[in-house]
Parts: sequence; structure tokens; C-alpha cells
Amino acid sequence: MIVTRHISLDNDCIDKMQPYVQKHNGNFSAAVREIIDRAGKYSSLRNSSTIDSSLLKWMLAEIDGRLVPENVLDEILDPALVNSMRGLEEHLRSRFNDLEWSIDFAIRYDSDSSPSDLLVEIKGAQQKIKFVASILCQYLVKNSPDEAPLCIRSIGNFGDSLKIELSRSNKKDAQNSLNNFFGGMDEVIQAIKNRPSFWKTIIGGHLLSNYSMVTVHRNYFEDLLAGKIPMGEITIETLAKKPIQEIPLYEMLPLIKEVYETSRVVDRVEIDRETVILFHNYRNIEVIDKLKKSLVALLEASGHLYDAKSTANMIVLTHRPDVGIKINEIISNLKISSSRVDQELIMFMAFLKGLKNIPDISMSLTLLGRRMGKSLMQEYERENSITKWNPESFRSAFGSIDSRLHRVSEWKVDNNNLLYVVRKCNIVAEGNTVDKYVCQTIRETFKGAVNHAFGTQAQLEVRNLLSHGDKCCEVLIRIP
Repeated sequence: MIVTRHISLDNDCIDKMQPYVQKHNGNFSAAVREIIDRAGKYSSLRNSSTIDSSLLKWMLAEIDGRLVPENVLDEILDPALVNSMRGLEEHLRSRFNDLEWSIDFAIRYDSDSSPSDLLVEIKGAQQKIKFVASILCQYLVKNSPDEAPLCIRSIGNFGDSLKIELSRSNKKDAQNSLNNFFGGMDEVIQAIKNRPSFWKTIIGGHLLSNYSMVTVHRNYFEDLLAGKIPMGEITIETLAKKPIQEIPLYEMLPLIKEVYETSRVVDRVEIDRETVILFHNYRNIEVIDKLKKSLVALLEASGHLYDAKSTANMIVLTHRPDVGIKINEIISNLKISSSRVDQELIMFMAFLKGLKNIPDISMSLTLLGRRMGKSLMQEYERENSITKWNPESFRSAFGSIDSRLHRVSEWKVDNNNLLYVVRKCNIVAEGNTVDKYVCQTIRETFKGAVNHAFGTQAQLEVRNLLSHGDKCCEVLIRIP
């Protein structure tokens, strides 16, 4: 039933009604009906669910970095709205106008029903527009087609407005973009909820000790107890989601900073281009030296040669690409059967000794030898189609390598133990003197070969060394 009434309105009221009149193409009655309908909804909201502004502000701050549960999202925004960007925009504007959030929307798209590119602009109070942007982006990612969902490409923050670019991508990248931009705390909070007692104890311990606790991977701790040089690559590989050899230097250095700072192994890490400075409070020189060697070994494992020097409370790591390039040249030449290994090593030693500012030449030689041993064994694997090493195949391989290194050697195989004896080594000896640098490099070449073939579980027992005045070098290898 339609009831007709005569009412009087002043100009101020007419001006306020004008947007509604325009919306209904001049139909004054329809405009009045919408205003009355909105007033009823607003009255209901005020009477039942209106939140005090200070409480709302606190709630928005507390949920920053979290995504709303999907069932709640479906109640806030009907999934069917995704079929029309124009309809979605109008619904959002209407819904938040009802809440009197003073938020304005503008959605630009290349297709109303199935857009490939979207530009969303939201204006209003900072906390409110960030929350609304989170809901809208979560809605678009969730409800766009699975085969090519919308992905957040960029977000521009201009104080009282946000501009968000979205375009088609794959499901993994779309979800990752949502987590990166709006859901950064979701995983953390869920982990705490799953094991509250554990995390309460951990956090309490850090607070009580003023963050002097150290949290490291179990394997890292096991290496420490075994007296080995721990590298920490397991944690870094987990974060990078790829093998350490595939991590480029520009990714590796920030990962070292993240892992070593958050684990509290060191107090602070600073990165200046390719130089790394670690600040610590350790007082034991042996501990500092082990940490220094661990870092150099870690970087070497990813293919980057670094020098390291330490002071009372700092370890400075300096990139040496020139040495790394030279090492790569030698390893490449060693793969050529006609190359003279002894000449290559002599040239390298001259090169290395000419670098006056290397603080620890012994460490550089260790890295050279290990890389050389690994490379030689990999080349032998390819040439002889070896997929798994055993004591006999290793003896045969290194016998071939010895012939190239001008060494007279013999082997004894006893179950899984190998006794390796070098009677004569022309490459390290000149007359009656032994070049300790070359000798160390050759020893590390052998260790690198053993580690590649049998892993770090193989044990080496050095019994005699030519460089120590013995008549021969004798090494026992225990293979697990």
C-alpha cells in the first residue's frame, strides 16, 4: 500500500538528498525510500553492534598483519559479487557508508566480469583503509578462478589512500602475495596458538636473559658437541627453499644476517655491499676462531671465497672474487687430462702469496683444496658413470688422480677401512724441503675427495706427514 503525504524540506535537506535523487534518475520517492531504509539499518547497527571508536581503533591495530577466516570473509562479502566489478564496488561503498567509516572506493578494470588487471584506490583513515584493503584483496584472490587467480603486484601507500595493483598469476604466487602484503603474522600467531606453553617459555627465557639465549638447529648444535665446524646451512637452505649452492650472493648475505641475528649467535650483522661485519660479545679466542671459520666455510659452500679477520668484538668478512676466479681456472684446467697439475699449483701458489692483504692464507688454501678434491671426483664420476662410491672405487679413482699429481702411493683395503700411504710426492717437495702451503693444499684436496665420496661421516686419522719430517704420509680412512 502506498500512502501519500505532503512534507516540507528546507534547502539544506534537499542538498543532502541530491546524490540519492541523481542515483534514482530524478525519482524523488525512490530516493526518500532509500534514505529511510538506510536510516533503519543504521539505527539497528547503533542499537546492536556499534563499537566505541577507541575500541575499534585498538581492534584494527591488533589484527594488522592477519587475514580473516574464510567463512567470516564469505559473510562479509558474497562470493557471487566477484562476477561484476561494478556491482562489487557499489556494494563496498554502500556497506562501509552504512558503518559511517567515511571510506571511498574506485576500482578500475579491463573487464567487468572477468578482469585480468585491476587498480583499486581506497581513501579514508589509515587503519580503516588498510583493513578494508586486506579484506578486498583476500576476497579477490580467494574468489578469482583457480587456474589464473588475481595476484597482488604492488601497493602504494599515500597516507590517506592506498593504491593496489592486481593481475592474473598462478595460485601459489597469488596466495604468497596475499600473505606477504597482509598476512605476515598469520603463521606466527597460529604457531603460538598450537603450542602456547612452549612459546611462552621460549619468549620468557629471552626476555629474562635480555635476549642472550641462543637458538640453533639441532644439527648445528650436534656439530658443536662433536668439535666440528658448524655451518648452519640447513636453516639457510630451509629459508631460501633451495640448495645452498644455488643461492646467489645477493640473497645469501641477507639470509646470514637473518639467521645469525635471530638465533642470537651474534648480536648484530651489518652488510656493506659484499662485506659482512658481525658484532659479538664472545671472549674466548677459540670460540671466535671457530665462528669465523664456520662463516667462511658457509660462504665457500655457496661458491663465494671470503677472507676473515677478527677483533675483540667483530668479525669482518671480505669478498675475494679474484681468488675465486683463479681457483675456478685451476679446477677447470685440472679437468683436462693433458694439463700439468704441478705447474698449475705452482702458479697458483705464486698468485696467492702475492696477495699481501690476505689475513689467513691457511684458510684460503683449505678452501682451494676441498673444492679441487670435490671437482676431481665429480669429473671421475662423469667419466666412469659412478653413482655410488665404495672403498674399492675410491681407491681406483684416487690412484688415477695420484698419477696426475706425480705421487707414488699405495693402498690397503680392510673391510670399510682404507690405509693410504704416499711414499713420494714430487709436487710438494723441492730437493729436501717441503712447501708447506702446497702440502696443505694437497691434503685438503684429499679431504675434499673423501667428503664428496663418503660424506662428512667418514673419519680421517693422519698418522705421518712428509711436511713433519716423516718418511711418508700415512692416512687411515674409516668409512661408515
